[in-house]
Amino acid sequence: MNDSASPASPTAGADSPDLVHVMLGECSAADADAVFDVLAAHFDSDRDNDVPGRREGPRPATWTGSFRADHAPADVAGVVLAGPVTADLQGGPVAVERLRHTLAAAFSVETAGSAAGDQEVDLQLRLSNG
Repeated sequence: MNDSASPASPTAGADSPDLVHVMLGECSAADADAVFDVLAAHFDSDRDNDVPGRREGPRPATWTGSFRADHAPADVAGVVLAGPVTADLQGGPVAVERLRHTLAAAFSVETAGSAAGDQEVDLQLRLSNG
């Protein structure tokens, strides 16, 4: 793994309003890859060409990545998932909305929960095939 800071890496402006942390769970590795591939096609990421970070423990596996959502992408192609995916997005309100909009163009998206603070939003989405 490369230890240098990429444009979206937490060490390159962790307090940036454009940085969104994404955690995927309750899904297969292939579905996590499909979701991160969609996001990485449109936004700079800390993952570059690496597979998403995976955390294992007593809970089911989760995959994590950070994306710099400093623009709204124009065209997003639909993607097929093997099963539903839970996606937790955390970051600035505008950046989180850009990622949500991008995911909604590629998948069917249902909002499962949200919390908003002064400068940060936590959004939980359920992604499935449209």
